[in-house]
Amino acid sequence: MRVPKQRGPVSGWVSAVMRGRNAEVPTLSAGSVIGDADVQLALWMIYELHYRGFDDVPDDVEWVLSLIQLRREIEVRFEAELRAAMAPLPTVADDLGQQILDIADADGGPSLALFLQREADAGQMCDYLRERSITQLKESDPHSFVLGRLEGLAKVALAELQYDEYGGGRLERLHAWLYAQALRAAGLDPTYGAYIEQVSAVTLATANVMSMFAMNRRFRAASMGHLAVFEATSSVPCRRIASGLGRLGFPREVAAYFEEHIEADAVHEQLAARDICATMAAEQPHLAPDILFGAATCLYLEGLAAADLLARWRVEERMAS
Repeated sequence: MRVPKQRGPVSGWVSAVMRGRNAEVPTLSAGSVIGDADVQLALWMIYELHYRGFDDVPDDVEWVLSLIQLRREIEVRFEAELRAAMAPLPTVADDLGQQILDIADADGGPSLALFLQREADAGQMCDYLRERSITQLKESDPHSFVLGRLEGLAKVALAELQYDEYGGGRLERLHAWLYAQALRAAGLDPTYGAYIEQVSAVTLATANVMSMFAMNRRFRAASMGHLAVFEATSSVPCRRIASGLGRLGFPREVAAYFEEHIEADAVHEQLAARDICATMAAEQPHLAPDILFGAATCLYLEGLAAADLLARWRVEERMAS
């Protein structure tokens, strides 16, 4: 993957620094960073240096101080917006694991999966598959950064969950590999990062928050709360999306990724909510509010991303009619 095209002065500056060029450090605008495609792309590019990097960027750019400084500046703004959007957080319950599952069950956000099951056309389904590729082609990788920051049962449970996400030792069961096969079978580009220049700001934010939580030790509990809700809100939507793919006549290989998650995530939600989050809170009670913050963040950003896609499709349908 090569450095993507800039979407504004901030991502343009990041691109220039990555390529060793001198450029004036940009000033972040006063508006929301969550909805700013330029800022979210810049943050995604900086984070990506810690994952697979870019073919046209030297590996040692990962630790260029000016990039880390910009990352920190964006993270401060990103966190502040998230905390303001979700204040006040619920009071921590005695059974935190069950509380997380209840929060997931009570989610009243827009049902993107229901639309894909019943109403979406093939173009909209492909649009969805492209949009989700930014997170699903690196599925579980952010949470692997957290493994070394846990201990005891929580660490064992995360390792068990991750082993399953990574295919249980079999490449053909690797979840990211399954998603690549789904893209290929749908006639889309399965290359990692292929659609990074096309996805929305809020889709970038859903990917970036996982990296922000994973790469800052102080957010380790938030990362696990996010993981728990992500898993707890996956099984039923995956069943609906698989049904929608069948309705539209997509090849069987496209639905295989979603069918894999119907049962897997029903197990994973219990591991994440009870064996990871509840255990962390029992052993270190001061982490419980951060677990809830991560859980709420997942629902909030996924809701924004779903609403953004549905709104985009409504506009396109009106223009076509």
